Amino acid sequence: MALVNLWRKVTLRERDRAHPSGEPIVEVSRVSMRYDRVVALEDVSFTVETGERIAIVGPNGAGKSTLLKIIAGVLTPTTGSVRIYGRGPGGHLCIAYIPQRNQVDWNFPLTVADVVMMGRIGKMGLLRHPGPRDWAIVRRALEQVGIADLADRPIRALSGGQQQRMFIARALAQEAELLLMDEPFTGLDRPAQEGILEILEHLRRQGVTILLATHDLEQAASHFDRVLLLNRRLIAFGPPDAVLTPGALRAAYGGHLRLIPVEGELVAVGDTCCEGG
Repeated sequence: MALVNLWRKVTLRERDRAHPSGEPIVEVSRVSMRYDRVVALEDVSFTVETGERIAIVGPNGAGKSTLLKIIAGVLTPTTGSVRIYGRGPGGHLCIAYIPQRNQVDWNFPLTVADVVMMGRIGKMGLLRHPGPRDWAIVRRALEQVGIADLADRPIRALSGGQQQRMFIARALAQEAELLLMDEPFTGLDRPAQEGILEILEHLRRQGVTILLATHDLEQAASHFDRVLLLNRRLIAFGPPDAVLTPGALRAAYGGHLRLIPVEGELVAVGDTCCEGG
């Protein structure tokens, strides 16, 4: 998917109205999604409070990407509803959606600063050129994620970790309150992953709510407030130690997951890798 087309689907929305007080930032109610006769999601319901950090885990084909796209407003569910601060996902400038990197056309002739400036479009309006304040916000966002020196670099020349930092900078420039990330750690080495996690911790302190799909159960347990275990249906949702139990993991992964005792604890070893949709 071309980067510009993805941006048009996610960020060309009406200006945000004031968010009503007392509403959860995300409320998913009995959402089901079918592609022809294939069931991607079935009767999924949950709520997320402002400032939470949620890991979405499950096997390939569990519907993790589909769920994030529905929350972002990129897809419309077959049945059920999603509410962001009490309203549908359309019309919100506060949502930033970061897709899997393989869904982006990295040969598109854009620089890092161009992509980060896309986060300002909803604030500026389509017919206004970026002003000094917009460029200052872009520079500050790049500094916050540690890639200010890459502002003029073509996006095709970035490493995987730099690509993720660029997208987070775009969300910062957008002044996003809800960040949806689809498999951001796939293909990154451990230092790059740790760098992204440090940035997410910084966003937590700023009050940004994060929903992140991942295959890494250890990271889900160590770095997130709650875990949503999904396999088309919602298997479990709650604190990591209450969700990542042998029974729940077997229910979600079936034969694709082995639980191996190591030093008195169960370590999950799966044969899944990268979810394509």
